[in-house]
Amino acid sequence: MSYVDEEIASQPDCWRRAETVAAGAAGLPSRGERVAVVGCGTSWFMAMSYARLRERLGVGETDAFQASEFPTGRRYDRIVAITRSGTTTEVLDLLRSVDTPTTAIVGDPAAPAAELATNSVLLPFADERSVVQTRFATSALALLRAHLGEDLDPLAADAEVTVRAPLPIDPTRVEQVTFLGRGWTVGLAQEAALKCREAAGFWAEAYPAMDYRHGPISIAAPGRVVWAFGDVPEGLAEDVEATGAAFVHSRSSGGYAVLGNWAAGRQPLDPMADLILAQRFAVAVAISRGLDPDAPRHLTRSVVLT
Repeated sequence: MSYVDEEIASQPDCWRRAETVAAGAAGLPSRGERVAVVGCGTSWFMAMSYARLRERLGVGETDAFQASEFPTGRRYDRIVAITRSGTTTEVLDLLRSVDTPTTAIVGDPAAPAAELATNSVLLPFADERSVVQTRFATSALALLRAHLGEDLDPLAADAEVTVRAPLPIDPTRVEQVTFLGRGWTVGLAQEAALKCREAAGFWAEAYPAMDYRHGPISIAAPGRVVWAFGDVPEGLAEDVEATGAAFVHSRSSGGYAVLGNWAAGRQPLDPMADLILAQRFAVAVAISRGLDPDAPRHLTRSVVLT
């Protein structure tokens, strides 16, 4: 078993531990604060999801940025940086350059980001040996969802299903996957596609579900898959199936909708638990191609620029 396999399987426990951390963490956004959430790669996608969740709940205006693209002329009450290693150059440069209160959510307690930020929230139990991020990213989002007042027990129960359930599609028989989301799940869709590209060098894309019919559907075809997280627009499943592509969605009549009945009677699964299936799919594609998912091509655990 690879490191990433073990880390994927540990997510239900990590989410429960993140909920405990959230209860006593200092520096997480207060109600009414105007907040920017930043990260790179996977962490940026988690920032996107949190920003949409926070705004949906009416807690405060929230924007998400790739760390190098932060608009330094814009004023925020707090900047939250999500960074597993705490050594990513763009994140450290931003933390050094602003006078806004900052909070770093970090996997390594000894990382520079934890020292530079005004506050740091440490998740060492979610840190990883694998280059490919899985449990740290979802644990950071679990922490933030718990801080927004969500009960994570049902989410963890869903995750316990998806760490062991059969994959909804055979990784050896798929040419391409497009992941879709709406609202806060657009970030999850982006992350699912990134996992396929990182772990397996596999052609995967991601789009907002409402935008899919504005061009991207043109590549849908037999042997390809459209995998949707959360709510989907009316008629989208039928439009995808008309192309010959397979449609994967926890609320659809086919696919893996039955899993919702295994997760404490919940249907559909929480989209963050659904992401676990996509993580496992990416690893399975890598293995089917003879690749090591712990050692993806051209990647290192942290991007440190000279």
